Amino acid sequence: MSLRTDLGKIRGLGSAKEGVAHWWAQRLTAIALVPLMLWLVINIAHLAGADVKAVQAWIANPVTSVLLILMIVAVFHHMQLGLQVVIEDYVHTEWLKLASIIAVKFAAIALAATSLFAILKIAFAG
Repeated sequence: MSLRTDLGKIRGLGSAKEGVAHWWAQRLTAIALVPLMLWLVINIAHLAGADVKAVQAWIANPVTSVLLILMIVAVFHHMQLGLQVVIEDYVHTEWLKLASIIAVKFAAIALAATSLFAILKIAFAG
């Protein structure tokens, strides 16, 4: 016995079976961001008062560069996932919902690419 209407069955309304992957991705990025953010805050505190050359040398360290890149990827992916959920929950006009989700995805990619470029430019500058 199904509680769905005949029209709902025909239209295929119901679970799209995609929410679990989205939920897991958001939780995994959140878990990854905890140690990465703690590492960043501790290192920034140690760099307080340092000159530009010291910060550039810190970023040029391969371990630092890799951790910064991982953090940027996790931050912008987590941001995009979270904003998508908010848009899906609170924007009810379908075309506006789709346009907003697309804009958020493009903005996340553009900001992440810009951030990654800056880290790589500093890391390989000298």
